[in-house]
Amino acid sequence: MDHFSYRDGVLHAEDVPLTAIAEAVGTPVYVYSRATLERHARVFREALADLDDPLVAYSVKANPNGALLAVLARQGLGADVVSSGELLRAVHAGIPADRIVFSGVGKTAEEMRIALEHGIYQFNLESEPEAEMLSTVASGMGKVANVAFRINPDVDAKTHAKISTGKAEDKFGIPYGNALSAYALAAQLPGLRIQGVDVHIGSQITELDPFEVAFFRLGEMIGALRAAGHAIETADLGGGLGVPYDPALPAPPLPADYGAMIARVTKDWNVRLLFEPGRVIAGNAGVLLTRVIRVKQGATQPFVIVDAAMNDLVRPAMYEAWHDIRAVRPRNDHFTASVVGPICETGDTFATARDMDAVEADDLIVFVTAGAYGANMATNYNSRPLVPEVLVSGDKWSVVRARPPIEALIAADHIPDWLE
Repeated sequence: MDHFSYRDGVLHAEDVPLTAIAEAVGTPVYVYSRATLERHARVFREALADLDDPLVAYSVKANPNGALLAVLARQGLGADVVSSGELLRAVHAGIPADRIVFSGVGKTAEEMRIALEHGIYQFNLESEPEAEMLSTVASGMGKVANVAFRINPDVDAKTHAKISTGKAEDKFGIPYGNALSAYALAAQLPGLRIQGVDVHIGSQITELDPFEVAFFRLGEMIGALRAAGHAIETADLGGGLGVPYDPALPAPPLPADYGAMIARVTKDWNVRLLFEPGRVIAGNAGVLLTRVIRVKQGATQPFVIVDAAMNDLVRPAMYEAWHDIRAVRPRNDHFTASVVGPICETGDTFATARDMDAVEADDLIVFVTAGAYGANMATNYNSRPLVPEVLVSGDKWSVVRARPPIEALIAADHIPDWLE
């Protein structure tokens, strides 16, 4: 469920017509709904209500905008971060450091130092050399780092290959068969305190079976680690629960179904469970609002050329991802068209031969379910300014990241004196 709906023939974000935002801010622009964010956070927490003190650590990489993080901080969510930049943004937005988990395969010594200074809850280690580096950094600071190893269970998440993270050939985690030796090493390293285990098999997962297989394997590993003398207090089950993008496809499992499966599988683990939801919190909370530049007749169907481009929303080009497309003022008429942006690449295509609301030049349309992995993956390709972001709350709205002027992009370049 989201809070984008039609009133008097105009698509609104909560109580604000999208036409008003387009007129004031220009297009393209991301528009987020505070009520949707809060609802998704609440529904996810309620799905885990039978668990003992779970830590729901929002995956900041899904959408790191500080205003959104502040909304989620007020809902009691922690943060899962994969860089010191994400960590600092989370803390700045009001998320306590003792509710932050640091994941990612490439943590640097400087990032470890920053995380230790802030006193984060847990480091999710991805290799033995990472454990050795963290030991050196923590010992040098006189600190002790709480750690878990991310264990690769070799489970196919049945999602897009580029967002699958739990197969043996993926770069993430340590092989399942190497876990006991990795924990034995960590137990001997100064500055480290073994706290738990971690698993994360992918993103946009639309079936519960892969989760259950991975969690069953993790439960077996918890038993083996305890038998080897390690105190396992936490189990981070990652994120990855999918959201509905294409209305023609079966809907992903609801958080309640996911929570019931978790309660059943982990009932005897005797650990604090950690979760890293991202897309399921932010995805349906945002749309990308764009204006039709013109409609061009092609050889087989019309091309709807919009002022948003692949640099603003890269998911269709990168993942062949589907985003539903809606007119802000629908005419109750449909046609079949391809929707493309102005970037000079054929890959700058949002939809091909899509049955959609019929539109004309200057009409507004939205790409829905764009609140996750949208603005935060945007670039300046073709020297296009980064897309702005707006947060709506009831009948109020605010620009929470402005569109930078092209002059700022030009000024960032330095032309050496020896070229003059």
